[in-house]
Amino acid sequence: MFTARLLAGAASALVVLALSGCSASWGCTDTTAERGEARGKVQVEDPFGRPLGVTAEVVDWRLEPHPQVPSEGDWVSFRFRFDGADEMSDPAVDACAVDEKRVALGCETVHAAEAFGPGGDPTGEAWLDVEHPEQVAGVLLIPNDQSYDRRTCEQDIKDGGGRHPPEPAVMGDQL
Repeated sequence: MFTARLLAGAASALVVLALSGCSASWGCTDTTAERGEARGKVQVEDPFGRPLGVTAEVVDWRLEPHPQVPSEGDWVSFRFRFDGADEMSDPAVDACAVDEKRVALGCETVHAAEAFGPGGDPTGEAWLDVEHPEQVAGVLLIPNDQSYDRRTCEQDIKDGGGRHPPEPAVMGDQL
């Protein structure tokens, strides 16, 4: 009789643990999406490579002194736009100034929320500080949505994990 009660109690405890999301082995894994192809106009994609229905585009770029620090010489000034984004979503992509070989000279993440100007114009402006502005051949966008902010297994073993966007692009990356 005691053994039956003990087994029933143990089974009940396991059910409670299972229903609460607890287990002996969390099985938490993190994976990283592959970086998409950088271009002047991209379809923004989630960490699984699925399009979000949002297009990001570099409208134009130029070299000029930054108005707040003109003594530092030329920076890369570029305008960008997001089409298909709304107030509820804020996709973000990496923008990089590149040389002729598509090597990143400087990068920054730009958000769709930064591209909503007066009158509903979905265009924003950003600046990239590069070491050798004379080498800039263009500005490219990487299609991976960097706004995806799922916790890693290290941060939260129970609810973290899953697929994450690639690391943000940095100077020296081949795009």
